Amino acid sequence: MNSLAINTTLNDRISAFAKAGSLLSSYLKKEPTEATAAIESAFYRAQAKNSWFTDENLIHSFEQWSQALSVDSLKKWTTPYHLENIDPKTVAIITAGNLPLVGFHDVLSVIITGHHAMIKNSSNDDVLTPMLLQLATDHLPELSQSYSNNDGRLTGYDAVIATGSDNTARYFEYYFGSKPNIIRKNRNSIAVLTGKETIEHMEALSEDVFNYFGLGCRSVSHLMVPRGYNFDLFFNGMFKQQHLIKNEKYVNNYDYNKAVYLMSEFDLLDNEFLLIKEENDSYSSPIASLGYRFYDDINDAASLIKKDADKLQCIVAQGEAAQLIKTKLSDVEAPSVVDFGTTQCPMLNDYADGIDTVDFLLTLS
Repeated sequence: MNSLAINTTLNDRISAFAKAGSLLSSYLKKEPTEATAAIESAFYRAQAKNSWFTDENLIHSFEQWSQALSVDSLKKWTTPYHLENIDPKTVAIITAGNLPLVGFHDVLSVIITGHHAMIKNSSNDDVLTPMLLQLATDHLPELSQSYSNNDGRLTGYDAVIATGSDNTARYFEYYFGSKPNIIRKNRNSIAVLTGKETIEHMEALSEDVFNYFGLGCRSVSHLMVPRGYNFDLFFNGMFKQQHLIKNEKYVNNYDYNKAVYLMSEFDLLDNEFLLIKEENDSYSSPIASLGYRFYDDINDAASLIKKDADKLQCIVAQGEAAQLIKTKLSDVEAPSVVDFGTTQCPMLNDYADGIDTVDFLLTLS
């Protein structure tokens, strides 16, 4: 394995990333700093490359990372681990590009543990991570030893973290299987409703459904509801997001999927910007649509979730249903059960697929 010399301490690295977080926070507050121009430029260049990166979605991502990249959050995250005497290795990171900064957690994990991140950014999101890394490096120039960008064939790495679809995962497993690796596949998030929810729950759920246009693995793409469920309250909550119908790409997807469903003679429920249909074979759904399935007993729903745990990222639920599902999932790392409105607000220790990235990286030394 490769041996590297990375001349920074954990406290140095925490300080550098916390500085990047504070600059993001100042940008969001419209407080001028030495980084304002660089952040603004990255913001608009990212949009030019990926039209799903709207102002609203970029701001949401920046807000989450400005909070995560604080001294307190970074120390709280790293304190449980033994990060002393790390033998630095080169970790290749292949990122997805469906959400702004979706691959940054992997990059941060590699660097914060004292390894070198060899980053292959998705062409759909290859502006924002370099920008954040530059903000941290401006504060700590030595950090430049801890990462590199690779646009070509990956060589000289000791381990791999790769995120993609089920199809690309097969390629990743073939190509990178001889090295220590984390290879992530498709997952979806769901909401389990009981009929006891309030309008506030449904409005919060609209964030889980529509943040990032539902493009993330933490985005709710499927509902489990009791047989005979009345969807009126659900649709009332979704109404909070009606402005999305003004987005050209979103409305094109809505119109296309509606046409396909109607030609296929599916029974649809439709509020003029969201389509829902009964779906018992899949947890995924196209943009501007959700699937749902009925359950007769909440225990049956919890059992199905346990059976399909490897397909799921988050379960949105509340009250007794949430407790029951948590108990059923107590012996698996993922999916996690979360509150309404929080799927796209993960903490630093909310690891994708329930795989502790830092633990994995510590096994390399």
